[in-house]
Amino acid sequence: MDSIGLIREFLKDRLGVDPEKVVPEAPLADLGVDSLMLLELMFEFEDRFGIKLSNDLETPKSVGQMAALMDGLIQAQKG
Repeated sequence: MDSIGLIREFLKDRLGVDPEKVVPEAPLADLGVDSLMLLELMFEFEDRFGIKLSNDLETPKSVGQMAALMDGLIQAQKG
């Protein structure tokens, strides 16, 4: 599963967000993602992809920023 797919699945399961609304330009806050939900999403990402996130990452504001962050970390791990 790719990062956008993970975000869509997570938001559908946790918040009942229609996957069609989870598009790169959508602000996470508009989809109901608060700071706690963002942490849960990051933990899900860590578990799913086996990647440990740094505590000093910039907080993503949109689905696209979140996906770009995830994709960058996946690529960095692959080396």
